[in-house]
Amino acid sequence: MRLHDLKPRPGAKHRRKRLGQGESSGHGKTSGRGGKGQTARSGSSIRPGFEGGQMPLIRRIPKRGFNNARHKTVYIPVNVEALNQFEAGTHVDETLLRANGLVNGRGDGVKILGSGELTKKLSVSAEAFSASARTKIEAAGGTCDIVGAKQAAAPGA
Repeated sequence: MRLHDLKPRPGAKHRRKRLGQGESSGHGKTSGRGGKGQTARSGSSIRPGFEGGQMPLIRRIPKRGFNNARHKTVYIPVNVEALNQFEAGTHVDETLLRANGLVNGRGDGVKILGSGELTKKLSVSAEAFSASARTKIEAAGGTCDIVGAKQAAAPGA
């Protein structure tokens, strides 16, 4: 096979729709733009949600009530297996994880997840740990320290 033998797959290429080539072409007269009006004009574009001056649906419906999403805690996940790149005995925290490219972006902190195996003894500080991650870190002889966790009020206090 040579370069001149290459052809695109059937159906991959389409002919350009030739507008305004007479009524029998199927795209004559209004050239697929319908009748008269704002959308029939050249250069016309109306923003999404615009309803011709009528109050748009998104502004008509009431917006009341509580939305839990703005109070959600968003953790940046890091798997236990990714911690194997550090030397044994290292104190691993968010700044070290960011410096090594394991944590990017914004969040309310780092959560260590239990995917993979940990082979080194590490002291890990994070905002949250999964149960399996905690057991794997402690099984390797390391420690888990929770930092900056939101403490729930004790019942009856």
